[in-house]
Amino acid sequence: MGTAMTGCSIRALWILNSQDAVVFSRRFSVVERRWRLACKRDNESSGPENFKYSLLPVLPTDLEIVDAFVERKKREGSARGFGVRVSQSVKGSDSWVDDPVTRHIISLHINKDEQGESYLLWPLILHVKGHYYILVLPLVEPSHLKAYERMCKKSDCGTSVGEEESLSSILLDLPCITGSFMVAHAVGDVITGDFVEVVVSASPSGGGLLDSLTGSIGISSISARSKPVAAPVATSTSSGAAAIGSVASDAPKSGSRPVDKDALLTFISCSMPFGTPLDLNFSNISAIKVNGFSSADFPPPDLKQPAWKPFLYKGRQRIMFTIHEMVYAAMYDRDDIPDILSISGQVNCRAELEGLPDVSFPLVGMNTAKIEVLSFHHCAQIPEQGADKQSVMFSPPLGNFVLMRYQALCGSGPPIKGFYQLSMVSEDEGAFLFKLRLMEGYNAPLTMEFCTLTMPFPRRKIVSFNGNPSIGTISTTEHTVEWKIIIAGRGVTGKSIEATFPGTITFAPRQTQGLPYLSRSVQVSIAEEDSDNEPESSTNMVNVEEFLMEKMNKDLPSVDLEESFCWQAYNYAKVSFKIVGAALSGISIDPKSVRIYPAVKAPVEFSTQVSSGDYILWNTLGKCPVAALPKG
Repeated sequence: MGTAMTGCSIRALWILNSQDAVVFSRRFSVVERRWRLACKRDNESSGPENFKYSLLPVLPTDLEIVDAFVERKKREGSARGFGVRVSQSVKGSDSWVDDPVTRHIISLHINKDEQGESYLLWPLILHVKGHYYILVLPLVEPSHLKAYERMCKKSDCGTSVGEEESLSSILLDLPCITGSFMVAHAVGDVITGDFVEVVVSASPSGGGLLDSLTGSIGISSISARSKPVAAPVATSTSSGAAAIGSVASDAPKSGSRPVDKDALLTFISCSMPFGTPLDLNFSNISAIKVNGFSSADFPPPDLKQPAWKPFLYKGRQRIMFTIHEMVYAAMYDRDDIPDILSISGQVNCRAELEGLPDVSFPLVGMNTAKIEVLSFHHCAQIPEQGADKQSVMFSPPLGNFVLMRYQALCGSGPPIKGFYQLSMVSEDEGAFLFKLRLMEGYNAPLTMEFCTLTMPFPRRKIVSFNGNPSIGTISTTEHTVEWKIIIAGRGVTGKSIEATFPGTITFAPRQTQGLPYLSRSVQVSIAEEDSDNEPESSTNMVNVEEFLMEKMNKDLPSVDLEESFCWQAYNYAKVSFKIVGAALSGISIDPKSVRIYPAVKAPVEFSTQVSSGDYILWNTLGKCPVAALPKG
């Protein structure tokens, strides 16, 4: 189960909606009793004269949480509650301590009106899912809270290298932080229905492995079946099924489905009894609720049943593996900036085997894969390592699971390489050029099923466009140009393709009017394309963000407002593609080498898929973000 889960206890959790109202809350009195005892011990050891920091001995009410969260959003300068570093950051605020971390690990100032005192509630895990804000409060020692409060009151903001006390060092001592993130994400999936339950029919299905593993590898083009192996709780079936296979944006939305409190209470009671997370797998919890533990489910007396397999499988036996890789790239086409290319992959598995068997197989291609990071599911053992193979043995859990995750370099070079240039010949007119080479050095059986390139202009409206690509088709919207280089159904195998695309584009003149409720200074800030100036007041900062959130939710694709792309600081093109036939890293599984103990006749299916992550071509003639490389 891991240190993150075993060392985690949850004091309370709250779910707020976009109207800043608590729609669900849960407090764990057993864990809270431990907090009160810890406060008492700390108070006695410190002494009244040295007890300078405010510890809240009891949990705040839902109303106090709402008031503190609303006040926080005004104080921190973010409409979503993140700790965003701005020039107006003040002592006592999260953004004063550390901007990136405090977007997700936040504090609240709880005001006790009747006592005239303010207490600090920390660390709170903030997870935004759908139009809900999920707050999870883990149990930490009072000394950790005191250390964080001291950081909030330092004379300078941020963390300096070499300091004895830093936020990073505190968080490294708290495995409960990782466990709390797992809880927050699991709760978010339950309340939005963003989980996939897949059933495998008794007869062989045409979709095979990819059909049954749709949820875990994120293939939107293949529809998951609507019913799980074990039916979910009755109260959540209708609402959960509607959301299966959908992708929920992190931007708050109006009109999302209400929280299914019965389903959520059932999940929390089963997954984290008395505030200690045990099993956050929704499939397991649902199956246990429906099937229970009958005498027929008990394993043989000489075998120990693992926690990740709460009941035994019955039915047709088979094993399915798929390797899914995402390719990430930053292509600069500059002598002073090296291109970046990496692969993030995972081996997905579904083992429908009766009893408690062990499964083993060698991973081939490990020597050529250039693996940088490697991690395994806790059910796996790694007994043998060789020059070009690594044996894996595991006792499979129920349903779909990720057996292995890895980060690797792409040894064969980029599947798409080339450059993108955009030059603005006037304020509203530009000329661009693409020169690309697809699948150079990639041979059969690798097949590129489709490839699409998109030029986004989120803050400029396209008036006219002229261009003639050497291959493919072009379509435009008000804010994007899309080049379909390879159309789905016309895949390319065993050969490379050269593609060029010159053209011109005209934008509508910039508009600085039409923002009546924003001040003149804020309007100018929005109009200036590459301005790094911040608004003059925190109130304006909140107004700008709320305006852009409303604008983008209404007119543009979903975008994270704190990303620099929204401010059009950079210009880029994004490539999307799908490759089948083999993994680009070189990792593979031979179905004939898979062994099951005790031996049973179970067919083994294997497939691979490679898709694009953030595959970015930066404008060679413009600004681009790049991290400075350390000097050797």
